[in-house]
Formats: sequence, C-alpha cells, structure tokens
Amino acid sequence: MVKKRDTISKQIVATTEEYVQTLMAIKKQIQESQTKAMLSVNTELIKLYWQIGKIIVARQTVGGWESNVIEQLAKDLQSAFPGMAGFSRSNAFNMRAFYLAYEKVQQPVGLIEDLPIFNIPWGHNITIIHKIKGLEERLWYAHKAVERGWSRNALEDCIKSDLYRREGKAITNFTKTLVAPHAGVAQASFKDPYNFDFLALRNDYDEQHLEQGLIDHIQKFLLELGEGFAFIGRQYHLTVGGADYYIDLLFYHTKLRCFVVVELKNTEFKPEYAGKLNFYLSAVDDLLRHPDDKPTIGLLLCKTKNDFIAEYALRDINKPIGVAGYETMLVESLPKEFKGSLPTIEEIEAGLEKQIMLFELEKTS
Repeated sequence: MVKKRDTISKQIVATTEEYVQTLMAIKKQIQESQTKAMLSVNTELIKLYWQIGKIIVARQTVGGWESNVIEQLAKDLQSAFPGMAGFSRSNAFNMRAFYLAYEKVQQPVGLIEDLPIFNIPWGHNITIIHKIKGLEERLWYAHKAVERGWSRNALEDCIKSDLYRREGKAITNFTKTLVAPHAGVAQASFKDPYNFDFLALRNDYDEQHLEQGLIDHIQKFLLELGEGFAFIGRQYHLTVGGADYYIDLLFYHTKLRCFVVVELKNTEFKPEYAGKLNFYLSAVDDLLRHPDDKPTIGLLLCKTKNDFIAEYALRDINKPIGVAGYETMLVESLPKEFKGSLPTIEEIEAGLEKQIMLFELEKTS
C-alpha cells in the first residue's frame, strides 16, 4: 500500500505545471541547438549539455527536485527525441555534474564558453569530472587535451600517470641559459619523474639494460617524453679531438627547434654527471647544430636525485640542462622459464633496427 502511494506521489510531482514548463524549455533548447549543428561530439553538444545541467541544478535548488524527477525528465526527453542519443538517466546526471564542476569558474559574463571544456568530446569531459576533483586540475587536463589532441585513452593514461603534477617539474637552469619565452616552453617540456612503467627491469639492471628497454618500447618512450620529441639515434657517435664519444640517446625537438641529448643513469644523481653532459652539449652545438637551431638541451635521467644537490650542480653551468628521476617496474629476477629464451646480442640489434624502421615509416605515413 505504501509503495502504491509513493508511485502516485511521484507521478503528481512529474506532471506539475512547473515541470511541464521546464520540459518545454529544454525541448526548445534542443531544437535551437539542432538548427545550428547536428548533435554530435562538438561544441554545440557540450553547450547544450551545460544548459540542461544548469536547468536541472536550478530546479533542484528552487523547486526541490529529487532524483526521481530527473529520471522522469530523461525518459520524457528520450520519448520526445527518439533519434538522439545522450538523454539516458546516467547522462542526465552527468550533465548535472558537469555544470556543478565548473559553475564557480571565474570567467567574464558571456565568455564561459571560451573554456576548453567546450572544445573536447563529451566522453573526455565525463572522464575528467569523475576522475579529477580540483577545478584547476580539471581545466588543465581539458586545455592539454585540446592543445595536444588527446584521444580519450590518452587522456586517461595521462590522468593515471599524474601528468599534472609531473610536467615542467624537472630541475633545470633554463631561466639562466635560455632566453624567454623559449626558457618557459623548454621547462614545460620536461617532467619529473618520468614514468617508464612499461619496462620491467631486474633490481640489478645497468644503464645498457635501461637504454635497450626504452628503445625496444620507442613509441611508448616518445609518448612519455611528450609532444615534439623525434628520435635521432642511440649511442650516437661523436668525434672530438680525435677521440670517440657516444651519446646515450639523441633527439630533435620539433617545437623547441633544438637537439636534446639524453643521458641515462642507473644511480642517484652525481654532480660530475652534469659536467660530462655539458661537454656533450658543446660538441653537439659545434658538430650538429644548424645556425637556425636553438641551443642544444641536455636531460639527465637518474634513478634518484637530491633536488638541492642538482640545483647546486647546475648553478654555474652555461649550457641548458635538466635533471629528472624516473620510475620503472623492478623484478627480483627473471622467471626460470624465460631465461632460456633470452635474445642474443644479434637478435637485439636486429629487433632495434626493425623497431626504428617501423617507427620512421609510421611517422611518414
């Protein structure tokens, strides 16, 4: 008997004049949006969802709407627009959450639609509002998604790896060695720590194992390095004063317009590492750098580092250098069943050449 009364009560609430007027207003919003663009994943669709979310929040605040009324609204919208997706119960609540997530953004009246959230797909927005709590962090990921053209999977990977708290955090001397605004762009291009969790290395790994692992996963490595890094070579040979030297990894950064020398260390940062990298940067500037290129930048990737020691070591170096840590998967030892199937040196070299060739073909296709 109680259940029957509750049902009747809900039906009455959902047929009040206020509700009908609200339903008509939302229908009008949808129809106006249809005349501007087909409802797909675009700016007009996000604007529409924002407006519906705003209306729902207003009705909850003033009219005391409860969840059952929002559910009724979703059903009526589905009936009114049978050819349209997006009016499910869960999505109606997503619209509400979307509006609430950004309603307090300090933005001039009429310019709220300039926010990056209106320029990314709805699925991206749902991911951000459900996985990120802070307003500033949400807007940061939305902006980066627009800037870098992230897919939804790429966005989720960046959130999972906590890119917001890592990007631009490397210890550098860029403000002293590079001119503005180049220094700021360079700083933003380096992280700390780097996340190499796609590697599984033994606890006693050496720098060659680390280097080989990164090359074997060159595409994942480049994704983690960030936008703009183009791979040039591994153990890149330089001749200086008749002596042979070999750079661990050499890249060219297409946005910074400069070479980037990466040196890998399987130990804690030591000041002498910066001196050797400084030497490599001078050699690359003299032997490889084009007159139109910006100064070559160095990146030291160390297993761990003391920030104070790193800053002190870079203080009087006149070449741009960054120091960052990295994280990877460590295992005690290789499983016995894998030991007999380890590749030979020749197989590793052949595989490396194949990886690089495939990567270069994908870049040009």
